[in-house]
Amino acid sequence: MLIDRGSKEREASEELEIICKEVKKKGGYAFAEYCFLEVTLPYIDDGIKKCLKSDIDSLTIVPYFLYPGKKVKAAVTEAMKHQSTTDVKFLVTKPMSMHMTLVKLVQSRIKSALDKGGVTLPDNKIDVLVIGHGSKDPHAKMSIQYVVDELGHLYRNVDYCFLEIEEPNIEQGIQACKEKNPEVLVVVFYFLHEGAHVKTDINADLRPALEKHKLNKVLITQHIGTDQKMIDLIIERAQEVET
Repeated sequence: MLIDRGSKEREASEELEIICKEVKKKGGYAFAEYCFLEVTLPYIDDGIKKCLKSDIDSLTIVPYFLYPGKKVKAAVTEAMKHQSTTDVKFLVTKPMSMHMTLVKLVQSRIKSALDKGGVTLPDNKIDVLVIGHGSKDPHAKMSIQYVVDELGHLYRNVDYCFLEIEEPNIEQGIQACKEKNPEVLVVVFYFLHEGAHVKTDINADLRPALEKHKLNKVLITQHIGTDQKMIDLIIERAQEVET
């Protein structure tokens, strides 16, 4: 059972349905379900109760978050409240953070954006800006820093900024990139789903910043979505605790 943060946008649920279908098939599970910590149904209580209606011996709970922190802790705590009510053994995985799969996934998103934009420059001539959500939890910054550090071995410059809560914000991030005079800048939307942040909120800050600083060429990647690499990471995280 995947626990996602939650979004009112239908695209988030549609993506989770595809992900669960693929995880069930590729991982060989009896079922794969999803639920949400907040914002919209089904909530964690709903998800757990639905899962426990099946004839199972164990339930693997996957906190489907890009960052460790308070939201992950809240999700796990809420789910584990039900352990005392059943003989089904609950297994809890690590969140989707601090893993080379995410680096490779972002790298593939960058390559797709470059190919679509007709850019044939070598990677060491490309600049990258990774936009994350932002969090008060210090571990969240460690998680995005991990991705940025690994990508830093591949591209000319790699920086990060945040949509909200933390600095550098998006305008500051674009300004910092401008100062390095990139020939091509690839902006990575480091978000799981095509929710309101990806569809609206990021662009509300990104577009004015790009107009202000007038970079030479800017390409924007897709969000993470239903990438097969993410399916594989979910299954890997699950198998870590199942074995």
